[in-house]
Amino acid sequence: MSNLRMAQPQKCAAVVVGAGPAGLAVVGNLLEKQLGGKIAWVDPLFQGGRINQRYREVPSNTKVCYFQAYATAVQPFRTVIDNTRIPNPFTTMAKLDQNKTCHLHHAIDVVRALTDGVTKMERVLPCRGVVTAANLAEKTATWTVRIRLQDSQDEVEVLTPRLVVCTGSSPTEVSISVPGHHIERLDLDLVLKPSDLVSYLPRDKPLTVAVVGASHSAILALLNLVDLARTSHPELRIKWFTRHSLRYAEFMDGWILRDNTGLKGSAADFARQQLEDDKLPYSEAGRFITKVYCGGNQEQAQYERHLPSCSYLVQAVGFTRDPLPELSINGSALEPEFDPVSGGFRDSNGRVVRGLYGAGIAFPERVVDPHGNVEYAVGFFKFMNFLKRVCPQWVS
Repeated sequence: MSNLRMAQPQKCAAVVVGAGPAGLAVVGNLLEKQLGGKIAWVDPLFQGGRINQRYREVPSNTKVCYFQAYATAVQPFRTVIDNTRIPNPFTTMAKLDQNKTCHLHHAIDVVRALTDGVTKMERVLPCRGVVTAANLAEKTATWTVRIRLQDSQDEVEVLTPRLVVCTGSSPTEVSISVPGHHIERLDLDLVLKPSDLVSYLPRDKPLTVAVVGASHSAILALLNLVDLARTSHPELRIKWFTRHSLRYAEFMDGWILRDNTGLKGSAADFARQQLEDDKLPYSEAGRFITKVYCGGNQEQAQYERHLPSCSYLVQAVGFTRDPLPELSINGSALEPEFDPVSGGFRDSNGRVVRGLYGAGIAFPERVVDPHGNVEYAVGFFKFMNFLKRVCPQWVS
């Protein structure tokens, strides 16, 4: 990345922040649009983002064919695939059952292989580091983006008309307090990584883990904890706090009801077979799980009744955007509001912020299904579809 270390700020056609599945998809789409100039791509690692660090062991809720569609959606990706020595993650993915889900490590390895190829392209300027700040000079419609380089800690500046943030999200933590009782929090990321969880929880004493939520992540947390309870941790028990009944994705005529919020894949199978109210009393999971219903405004009362008997608490109640770099317009601080239809942003007065865009789990597309339900589209191929639709406006 040495070609960035210069006194004069470098001009680029775009700066893309983040090298997860969405950041990669943005770079692929921008390359395909043949912008004049280079694309500066900023990430501390270039290894597939947070999903690679934390979620390789998670079963997907997406069929393999959609990961394939993501990987072949733009010409620069197809070029990388054609020039990668066999065997590789693309050939591995091609051998999987295309109509079934898979563990995320298969999809993540595809992202990493695409990333390796894309960063070597002459129109891409990979910068190992983090964006610390960016200011838009409205007069010239130019962003000055400040990047702290990983290896040297030097700060460099890039000038660009387009700044795209794909900065990701982390599990949401909500304050839950029971007077007089301290409970150790278990990071959801840890509970979703069985290879680490098995050694983290003590085996030689009774312990109860409270799991809050009924999302895809919550069900996978229950599944991983039940696996421990029936093998290496026989004294482990689980209290499952949920406000509503289980919700599943349903395949309709040409579309999916609850496509982004309903259970799919192995999580749905486990829930249907073992966690439903008519199954839990008799299922293997039911030997270890006590369900605590928290609907109808009784959440706090149920916490006060049940949490004192729990040693650990894990929350699976969604994801929260990670902090953005310090953004400003003409030197004045900017708190941008994302527009989930265009992929752009507005300022606090509702005015469009020129040249600022977002994508990925932190900035997903708003979609409305044929029944009028509003959801936010999160998933590799969903990011790609969104970008295919909005990128032409970003570059026009």
